[in-house]
Amino acid sequence: MKSLLAAAAFASLAIAPAYANCVYPHAPANLPDGNVATLAQMLTAQKTVQTYNHKMMAYLACIKTQSDKTIAEQSLKLSKKQVAALESMEIQRHNAAVDQLKNVAREFNAQVRVYQKKHAKKGD
Repeated sequence: MKSLLAAAAFASLAIAPAYANCVYPHAPANLPDGNVATLAQMLTAQKTVQTYNHKMMAYLACIKTQSDKTIAEQSLKLSKKQVAALESMEIQRHNAAVDQLKNVAREFNAQVRVYQKKHAKKGD
């Protein structure tokens, strides 16, 4: 157990500088409420969410590239467990980012449905 913790600690030290260039995008704050939002607000929010999505995709590509680069550069110095720990860290960062992205998309889409329902023409 101690050797696994030591491997994880060493791996985190080795990879920390690698992610320094990867900027984690902040989720959009204050998505509009579909019950009271105007069409302009909804369209602005859509663009904001799309921009966030593009930034998140760039972040995911960055952490993958940096992880691969670090592993390649350190491969002769790292044990298989340490390499696995580095790979695991990248996967965890990736999954956390994707989860946040999905949550933002889910929240926005819910408000779009609320907006559409409120503004639906009668008789459709």
